[in-house]
Amino acid sequence: MEEIELKYLFQVMLKRWWVIVSFTVSALILGAVYSFFIATPVYQSNTSIYIGKNTESQSTSIMYNDVLLNDRLVNDYRELVKSRLISDAVIKEMNLKDITTDKLATMLNVTSKKDTRLIVISATDGDPVFTKNLADKVAEVFKKKAEEIMKVENIQIIDKAVVPEAPIKPNKKTNMAIALLIGFMLGIGVVFIIEFLDDTIKTPEDIKKHLDLPVIGTIPVFPE
Repeated sequence: MEEIELKYLFQVMLKRWWVIVSFTVSALILGAVYSFFIATPVYQSNTSIYIGKNTESQSTSIMYNDVLLNDRLVNDYRELVKSRLISDAVIKEMNLKDITTDKLATMLNVTSKKDTRLIVISATDGDPVFTKNLADKVAEVFKKKAEEIMKVENIQIIDKAVVPEAPIKPNKKTNMAIALLIGFMLGIGVVFIIEFLDDTIKTPEDIKKHLDLPVIGTIPVFPE
């Protein structure tokens, strides 16, 4: 029974293969148009900062505890970077008249490198040069404000940002793969909807299936 069902499903798809191909190709074209012509490229630039205390007289256990504490403070650093205090200073120093503090906060993120006192400040924007300059400026302002507010003894900018060569979004390959899959699935869905709604009788098997009557004979289709 299962083999018959699978065979029937395959026959349904094969009978209207052009519908599946049409939907797949159309979705692929739409995905390509969106990825290459509509979607705005987004660039990301990173700068890394070391945050810790002077460790000349500290024991290994104290240093390890500082590392654990730093992991817990990442959320504090993240909120400080996204705060109006930092945003206002960055906007003023970079003379960003068209960017609000809320907008700037969405362009920034903070992550930590595991088991270290290094944090990474990331900036994203559609302009790669501006992205680099923004990341550097945020790191510079963060260093000043963190020393004032959090009373951290040692904050050093380790790696300055660089101009990104390629955007992180859109991911053209991923978008194309998703479009291909969606188009294929939609095509199959439409094929089975058409098959489900089609109640016409075309073959002797349809008579047996729908009317439960024996087939006495068939009239073939003759060429004109």
